[in-house]
This record gives sequence, C-alpha cells and structure tokens, in this order.
Amino acid sequence: MSKTAKPDAPEFRLYGRAQGKPLSARQQGLVDDLLPRIGLPESGPVDAAVLLPHCRRQVLEIGFGGGEHLAAQAARAPDTGFIGIEPFLNGVAKALTYIDEQGLDNVRLARADARELLPRFADASLDRIFLLFPDPWHKKRHAKRRFVQQTTRDAFARLLKPGGQLRIATDVKSYADHCMSEFRQDDRFVWQASKADDWRIAPADHITTRYETKGLGDCAPVFMDFVRV
Repeated sequence: MSKTAKPDAPEFRLYGRAQGKPLSARQQGLVDDLLPRIGLPESGPVDAAVLLPHCRRQVLEIGFGGGEHLAAQAARAPDTGFIGIEPFLNGVAKALTYIDEQGLDNVRLARADARELLPRFADASLDRIFLLFPDPWHKKRHAKRRFVQQTTRDAFARLLKPGGQLRIATDVKSYADHCMSEFRQDDRFVWQASKADDWRIAPADHITTRYETKGLGDCAPVFMDFVRV
C-alpha cells in the first residue's frame, strides 16, 4: 500500500512503515500464493457472510499485527468467520504462516488501511470487532491520526449487528482516556464494565500476544468492551 495520500481522501494517509525486513522465501510464497486465495475482493461490496458462508458468526480484527490473536481466535471457533485487516506486510506474512500451518479455512485477510475498507462492508454484517493495541500517537498534534475517531465510531455502529460486541485494548493511558471519551458520549454503544476489574483484568476469551507481553506502554493493559444497542 502506498504511503501517499489519495488526492480525494487525504485523511486516509497511512502513517508509519508499510514493510519491515525482507520476507523469507516461505513468507513471500504465502503472500504470492495464499493471500490472493483468501483475500478480500479488490473492489465492490464486502459481505462477510458471503465470503465465509459456512460460518455462523462474523468477526473483524483491525490491525492484527502478527496475527497471533486472529489465528488463535479462529482456531478456537472454527464455525466463526474472521476477517483481518493489517497494512504492515510483515504482519500479514506472519498471519499467513499461522493460517497455513493450522489449516484455518475460516479466515480472510486484507493488506490495507481499514479506514479505506470499512465503507465497503455491508451494514449490520458483523457480530464482533476487535481493535487491540492500536498505535496511540502520543503527541497532541498527532491525535488526528488515532484510529478511534467519530468517523470510525460511526463505521462500527453501522457494521455491528444489534447486540454486536466491540473490544478495544490499549496499554497507553492517554489512549484509553481518548477511547472512553469517544464512546461514553455515544448512546449507540453501552460500556460493559461495572467494576474496575472489568477493564483491568483480561477477559476470559482474550488471547495474549507477544507484543502485549513486551509492556511497551505506560500502563497495564486496559480492556474496553462495548455492546452495540
């Protein structure tokens, strides 16, 4: 994906790296051969139920990093369809390795900026959305780069079925505060916490990744679960 903004959509500029170190021969082979087979259509509507017709529920993970959480959730729930979107090529390649090794047939991937893809998803087509440890963009002048904004709140509200779940996790206090400020003012979402441990302790179905264990943030992980009204 280009780092250059589209002339008609400058807000979709992709900040940060699109690729890290060179891929191994195996990873490159998976990108060349497997990704086209399990990728999202390059144009037109995206309907998770059509892409994964054998699955009862449909889940989206935005910014899946190396794919550990995505693959583990998919292995745990073979009757649920998982769509993952990640712009970083090396992360996509790692996810493809998990998918190939575990023979997962309930996952579809896109190497893309999720903000560009979300408008193509069908209304009320998702049962759940994960946004785990997104880039916090600490500096105030960079706050507009954060994924959680009014536009993405609107997208989540449109995409989730009534009763659908949204989980956001972060280990950066300012980002947790930012997310809570965004969602607590939106009556389309109901925060599920009733006591401090509800956001301080990882939910029972959470899968810890290597990135999370590095503790790169400035606070313990915060887990924010919301339900679409």
